[in-house]
Amino acid sequence: MFQKAREPTDIVVEEDVVDIMVDKEVGTTMDLGATMDIMQDEDGMRALSQSLNNRNSQRGRDRGRGQGRGSDFFLKPVFLRGFSGSSHLVLLLVLLISWVCKKTKMGRSEDPKRSVTIARKTLDQEDVPQLASVDSVKEAFPIFRNKLESDSGNRNGVTRLILVKALIFSIWREILLTAFFALVHTLATYVGPYLIDTLVQYLNGRREFKNEGCLLVSVFLIAKLIECLAQRHWLFRLQQAGIRVRAVLIAIIYNKGLTLSCQSKQGHTSGEIINFMTLDAERIGDFSWYMHDPWMVLVQVSLALAILYKNLGLASVAAFGATIFVMLANVPLGSLEEKFQDNIMKSKDKRMKATSEILRNMRILKLQGWEMKFLSKIVELRNIETGWLKRYVYTSALTTFVYWVAPTFVSVATFCACFLMGIPLESGKILSALATFRILQEPIYSLPDTISNIVQAKVSIDRIASFLRLDDLQSDVVEKLPRGSSDTAIEIVDGNFSWDVSSHEPTLRDINLRVSHGMRVAVCGTVGSGKSSLLSCILGEVPKISGSLKLCGTKAYVAQSPWIQSGMIEENILFGKEMHKERYEQVLEACSLKKDLEILSFGDQTIIGERGINLSGGQKQRIQIARALYHDADIYLFDDPFSAVDAHTGTHLFKECLLGTSRFKNSDLCYSSSRVLTCCRSHPGHERWKDYTSWKIQ
Repeated sequence: MFQKAREPTDIVVEEDVVDIMVDKEVGTTMDLGATMDIMQDEDGMRALSQSLNNRNSQRGRDRGRGQGRGSDFFLKPVFLRGFSGSSHLVLLLVLLISWVCKKTKMGRSEDPKRSVTIARKTLDQEDVPQLASVDSVKEAFPIFRNKLESDSGNRNGVTRLILVKALIFSIWREILLTAFFALVHTLATYVGPYLIDTLVQYLNGRREFKNEGCLLVSVFLIAKLIECLAQRHWLFRLQQAGIRVRAVLIAIIYNKGLTLSCQSKQGHTSGEIINFMTLDAERIGDFSWYMHDPWMVLVQVSLALAILYKNLGLASVAAFGATIFVMLANVPLGSLEEKFQDNIMKSKDKRMKATSEILRNMRILKLQGWEMKFLSKIVELRNIETGWLKRYVYTSALTTFVYWVAPTFVSVATFCACFLMGIPLESGKILSALATFRILQEPIYSLPDTISNIVQAKVSIDRIASFLRLDDLQSDVVEKLPRGSSDTAIEIVDGNFSWDVSSHEPTLRDINLRVSHGMRVAVCGTVGSGKSSLLSCILGEVPKISGSLKLCGTKAYVAQSPWIQSGMIEENILFGKEMHKERYEQVLEACSLKKDLEILSFGDQTIIGERGINLSGGQKQRIQIARALYHDADIYLFDDPFSAVDAHTGTHLFKECLLGTSRFKNSDLCYSSSRVLTCCRSHPGHERWKDYTSWKIQ
């Protein structure tokens, strides 16, 4: 049931929150709908980032002190670090991309006796070259975010055009470089068809000058080498740009998911947000492979028509007309694909939302025997999705038919025009025309895929842009005072807060609260009286209608429902902080976790399953409390922290946590039931606790 934490063998090339979040082990376990249980401000974001990359940071330091800094045009400083050859050899290695060979040879070797290739070792992270800094999310994301915010004014003004401009700005060097390689590749490709007629005439005995044959062969060879090298670097850079685009989109969506307002969260579940981060971001990243195709089609068709006009004269007009007809035939098909793709994504979101809700409430469904009823609802939503998918596939099949028929149609139309116009067809001209048609097949063949990817990318960009336009939490709800600048830890004056801003009646009305440093405060009330809402107000999660809210110092929050990150128990407690053994042991003792760790086979190195599935409710709650205590905050906020533990353990936690380990802290706020208030009044020193029971709650 439990397994010991081991060093991951997956290739992770950057210690950034998003790079690791994309990893299957971590990324899919993030519950974006859950409230962060600690450090809900900028410090919380930093702690989350440190926690996610903590498992990789030490290996990164072992590989070298310096961060790899790749050149804007060549990756020599990254992939060829330590190479002592001359600059000419370095340029040759980069040009031929031969630095890959050294890495591939590390993982294989040949057995000369059996003439087979056997595995030498399994490549791990230490064998992978350091990622270039320009490709890291740490450097690429701020550039993208700043451009997006400067163009839109604020996040809520993001449009499709603004989002596309920000993406282009973040990879403009790669766009220009790949455009250059694409142009060189295209020009080199058409050298062969252009010179075939000359080569055939040379073989037939016509010679323009001495050594003409050697020159032609040399030109063919050089053109083919240039074509191959340009294509390799072109595709490599396209993949680089696509991965960078995908990474910055995942980062912006992830950050947006953490700052969504309450009303925005109600309309978008965690499943939908994960869809944005996986499906939509991946589609936009994959579009980088096709971003040069629209203008390349024009260049390729122009070069092909020029060669055909040189060899066939006015018959090239027929080829031009046939090509235009084939391209225009894809326009209505592309519109239908866009419509069907949009409906597919909408139906997919509905199905994912329903599936997530059913899985979250599976226990209730099992107890009530409602499995088949809700299964039929999922099947119904899936049938709607497959209906749109079927229409999309039929349209794609028709587009594919046009795709395969187009080259034959163009060649037949051209040669028929030559026959009708009486243009002689010599062997050299026919071979040149056929070679041209063969090359012209590529843009015509790829046109349906290009249109399909443009449609999918457009739909995904619209979806992400609409998500980024959602309302955020108010940034001015909490006025943060410098640490030690005030004797008051928390102060609310005439505060009116409401979950629904458009509502005329606030959720919390006329709140006045002042908590000085060193106070312990217990807030009690009936179910639904607003205890958790008041806590959320202090965290800045409830929109403020009027009044003021001031906080002095850092804060740590323990939610009523435990938030557990998939990983080791130690990682869940440290949450990005450095290990201080003495304090760590004190926290474990205070939270009554030592006995639990002794029972577990691997102690605090035990890997917790998704959402802590292999831990009991009390264990998850105590790990959450330990995480808050270890962060050594100035203000502790507890929301019914003992609800999942038994009476004996709750008493121990109350004495050791609220009155023990955190006694030297400025403020501990416990929002709980009358059980905690009874403990407060029966414990020596209860006069230090203040009971707030006179809230004006709507």
